[in-house]
Amino acid sequence: MISPLIFVFVLIFMSTPSAILSSEKHLSKYAGQETRSIKSLSEEDISDLLNGRGWGLAKAAELNGVPGPLHLLEMKTEIKLTTTQIDQIEEIYKDMKTRAVLLGTRLVEQERDLDQYFMKGNFSNENLKKRLTTIGKTRTDLRFVHLSSHFETVKIVTPQQLEEYNALRGYFDADDPCQNIPAGHNAEMWKKHNNCE
Repeated sequence: MISPLIFVFVLIFMSTPSAILSSEKHLSKYAGQETRSIKSLSEEDISDLLNGRGWGLAKAAELNGVPGPLHLLEMKTEIKLTTTQIDQIEEIYKDMKTRAVLLGTRLVEQERDLDQYFMKGNFSNENLKKRLTTIGKTRTDLRFVHLSSHFETVKIVTPQQLEEYNALRGYFDADDPCQNIPAGHNAEMWKKHNNCE
């Protein structure tokens, strides 16, 4: 006969893994974020927004080879920007940063307001829709500020500088003959001979 003490140990041992697995199965990937000052934003998000940083809003431009002003300025030596180009890009950057800080600050406050709205628990679909529309407009305006600065800077750099920028950023394969046409070659003929089209 099994002693009662062994039976209790076996019962505890057998039930513990299923209880742990059951609780882990329902564990949210957001666990721990409920302690944030603004639930929908990390501290890094808040810092990026308050300081006018990109927050990933310009990836559509950046990853398609259209650089923004800050990265160009950071690489001015490597891509051989002229003094005139640097001056023009610095102006674009200052304007972008000023507007991005203003809109980023507004977005942080709107997200804080939304967070407080849910904390209070006094919900109305109409009120929620207004808040989300306002947040969406601010986010759209902020994204426009970042993306439009990419449009402005790409007009200032030469194709060679643009190619060098993208290679240094690691966006295009340096060994790809379709992306790396040697200086002095006819681009159309080079692409044709390398089956780029």
